[in-house]
Amino acid sequence: MRLLPLLLLLFAAPVFAAPRLDRLTLPPGFHIAVYSDQVPSAREIALGTQGTVFVGSMRAGKVYALIDRNGDGRVDQVKVVASGLEMPVGVAFRDGDLYISAVSRILVLRDIEQHLDNPPAPVVINDHFPGDTHHGWKFIAFGPDGKLYVPIGAPCNICDRGNAYAKLVRINPDGSDMQDVAYGIRNSVGFDWQPGTGRLWFTDNGRDMMGDDMPSDELNEIIRRGQHFGYPYCHQGDTPDPVFGKGHACKDYVPPRLKLGAHVASLGMRFYRGGQFPARYRGAIIVAEHGSWNRSRKSGYRVMTVRLRGNKVLSYRPLIEGFQQDQKAWGRPVDVQPLPDGSLLVSDDLAGAVYRVTYRKP
Repeated sequence: MRLLPLLLLLFAAPVFAAPRLDRLTLPPGFHIAVYSDQVPSAREIALGTQGTVFVGSMRAGKVYALIDRNGDGRVDQVKVVASGLEMPVGVAFRDGDLYISAVSRILVLRDIEQHLDNPPAPVVINDHFPGDTHHGWKFIAFGPDGKLYVPIGAPCNICDRGNAYAKLVRINPDGSDMQDVAYGIRNSVGFDWQPGTGRLWFTDNGRDMMGDDMPSDELNEIIRRGQHFGYPYCHQGDTPDPVFGKGHACKDYVPPRLKLGAHVASLGMRFYRGGQFPARYRGAIIVAEHGSWNRSRKSGYRVMTVRLRGNKVLSYRPLIEGFQQDQKAWGRPVDVQPLPDGSLLVSDDLAGAVYRVTYRKP
């Protein structure tokens, strides 16, 4: 069986799991609860300015609006604001408008929070992205420069398509002026800008079929435009690819700030800027690890915390574990999104749910 059909079968599997929060473990003082369990194939999360939580989906082809009207930490209403889209994983909110990624297209729902009961038709602002579905779903986010950042993943496990793929680009809010930002990025499904420095950090999924323990997923920092992070020539900063690495030295590419582990499928990541969690979490990166599909013993299936001092990693520790036991998974974390009150949302596309993590001093 070819790899692409296998991947599509895996990602298209019916959702049978249900949230099993009793199986999760968190550090002392942290608590997790279901925010909504009515979000099939929940993926990226974006926040509106009027309290609406927007969630993209992988298989459902829909974008959801979650509404907690009484502020009790549990969603009262789930509305579909867009449907019939191709893998609308990515959502980003800016100036009242919701931007959606749908493989080859970026669309926008204008003034969406004023029209949740009767959403406007999506407007295409750019349809010049590749149509490949292998790594074609896209996490998107607006940067401090006001531009929308969009990854273009490699259309394969391992291949060399030059600078047309495996990169990060940015466009204006109207879809114009596409610019390359960085290269050698196999498949980033999460990035954010560091408070204070304004530098972009991103997760990147390592290639498959090099064994259980190679290569590692990466956490990277972009210092300047035009940097190359190695793919397909060098993996995890120090391991030449057995085919494409010939004639390429790893020292010529940017190494990761942190190796996250092989096949953990590191996806959504955000810097924690809130005040509810203990002080040691301020400025830390929270990473959702979707979990391995091709390893003899599962890895990932957790939410991790990366503490930093500047761009130096101080620690890499679990925040939430227990989405799989005895090699059987009931949940797969996808994205993390702090709320204005300092709590944290976590999406789970296997259970079709979004959770809310809170902290109370024990």
